[in-house]
Amino acid sequence: MKRRFLILVAVFTVFGVKAQCQVTAPLKLVQTFKLPPEVKGNFDHFAIDLKGSRLFATPKAYKAVVVFDLKTGKLIHKISGVEKPHAVLYREDLNRLYITDGEAGDLKIFDSTTYSLLSSVKLLEDADSIGYDPATKYLYIDNGGGDVHQTYSMISVVDTTAGKKLADIKIDGDTLEAMALEKGSSRMYVNNKVKSQVDVIDREKRELIASWPVTKGKGNVAMALDEANHRLFIACRGGQIVVMDTQTGKEIAALPITKGVDDLTFDSGSKRIYAASDGDADVYEQSDPDNYKLLGKVPTGPVGRTALLVPDLKRYFVAVPQHGTTSAEVLVFEVH
Repeated sequence: MKRRFLILVAVFTVFGVKAQCQVTAPLKLVQTFKLPPEVKGNFDHFAIDLKGSRLFATPKAYKAVVVFDLKTGKLIHKISGVEKPHAVLYREDLNRLYITDGEAGDLKIFDSTTYSLLSSVKLLEDADSIGYDPATKYLYIDNGGGDVHQTYSMISVVDTTAGKKLADIKIDGDTLEAMALEKGSSRMYVNNKVKSQVDVIDREKRELIASWPVTKGKGNVAMALDEANHRLFIACRGGQIVVMDTQTGKEIAALPITKGVDDLTFDSGSKRIYAASDGDADVYEQSDPDNYKLLGKVPTGPVGRTALLVPDLKRYFVAVPQHGTTSAEVLVFEVH
């Protein structure tokens, strides 16, 4: 009798915890944007046009940037002429799209109404990740490295208003990943994956000023910044978010996440961190700069690791590549 009672208590406890997790889940799937069957391979980055209600996505092997209507979820345009699209910047004031083409080694500039190509800025092959400074309108682009058989990479500085390259910053290391720019200083942080470190660059001097080792995680690829609290979040493919103090370069903590991460976002309003990994989105909440609690691990889909948080819409977009008989899709989550 006692054993049966204990089993019933355990069952109700499990279901109670499960029900509580469902109620308090930080993300709720509310919509799915479908892509045609011919869209195969992984995605890389998103961009959004809030005023025009458009979402831009980059399926790399499709040789195009796809455009969705946010209200209907319908695919409304395919921007061709990009051999291997990586990152996208949208400037509403100029009505322009800036797309890095890794195959051509270009930054391609398009009219965002007609989708016609306006101009190109020549870079090195594997033009990939970007960081944007809204004050100067300068775009920082990772390019070169291993794909062009170099042991170093370039971070090119492009004036997006003039559509011209201003400078190249040479960084030792053949694989650079995400970057984050401070608004209150000229500092920029870059994931130097092959060296397992974060490189700190002075944007005014255009030179490397420090390198901080990442030891609490392996495969540092994604990055987010809490500038107010001097905290840098480094997401690692091995399954960790390393929390680093930007005043000292010291690692504060390592938060466990699903392996295979590729995108990381910190929302300063809600104090939440969103990590998109291979099959899950892990959501943490910042209690204080040194302490974090896991709010939930929300299932997405195989290699669903390209994501975009849009706080204005309370939406979190996750791209899931084609797998099996299921076509590629963009999952739209409501943020709770």
